[in-house]
Amino acid sequence: MKMFKKKCLTLIHPLLRSTKTILVLLVSFLSSACWGLEIQGFTPDKSVIYKTVNGVDLKIHLFYPSKSNRSDKMPAIVFFFGGGWVSGSPSQFYPHCEYFASRGMVAMSAEYRVEKAHATTPQECVKDGKSAIRWIRQHARQFAIDPNAIVAAGGSAGGHVAAATGTLTKYVDSSDDTSVCAIPNALVLFNPVFDNGPTGWGYDRVKEYWQDISPLHNIKADTPPTIIFLGTKDTVVSVLTAQRYKEKMEHCGRRCDLVLYEGQKHGFFNYTNSEYFQKTIQEADRFLVSLGFLKKRSSSNGD
Repeated sequence: MKMFKKKCLTLIHPLLRSTKTILVLLVSFLSSACWGLEIQGFTPDKSVIYKTVNGVDLKIHLFYPSKSNRSDKMPAIVFFFGGGWVSGSPSQFYPHCEYFASRGMVAMSAEYRVEKAHATTPQECVKDGKSAIRWIRQHARQFAIDPNAIVAAGGSAGGHVAAATGTLTKYVDSSDDTSVCAIPNALVLFNPVFDNGPTGWGYDRVKEYWQDISPLHNIKADTPPTIIFLGTKDTVVSVLTAQRYKEKMEHCGRRCDLVLYEGQKHGFFNYTNSEYFQKTIQEADRFLVSLGFLKKRSSSNGD
């Protein structure tokens, strides 16, 4: 696998307003890898506006495979950044995009509205996530994408957004062309906050509509095959929560792989944690190979 130069992430993950929650989670975040505002050394090949809402232009940042690795119909993967629905940057997943572009995917990292910059709620985060999937599918021919091989991925709150595109039926932007399906074909979730119920993450912010916005409570027979990465010492998403998600998926006849990493905390998968960045990205690669979205790596490539 291609090795990347180490850079530094700079943003501490935004937390809930509850004093108790802040005290508990702050300890976890200060002792784990920080979330990144900007990652240097990774530059998208192209940035395109996929949606304009309330005067805000939202972009998708694209990484293309090399010319020798392109085809007429390539699988695509789009990442949604973490940041508690409050802040964050698409550059968090630029290293992941570069890797998957090297594997022959059109890899993207999407902007979406967040509270700090746009005074929005988690509902708008989900709306933008669905709009992004629709936009990719609508423009599949333009970017040589296979519209039946679109993967949504994300970490933490971005994992929630990704999971929401594959589970939730509400929160559709009025400007969206609803004749285009917003459900991705697979989900790759890095410590996702996908339980927003009374005992889950973010409940205080979504309690008036939690049953509609919590992916765990909206799993259905058409939820895409999913892989979940989680550290056993994550104090934001418990192992029990992830196991419940897996059980519900399997009860609906859907595939759900849960990969646990002993002793790892929230955000362990980020680029600055080289060992687990590589471990999780390789496991995601194998998952996508098993779905037929990628060709198996040769042993000479280090897999």
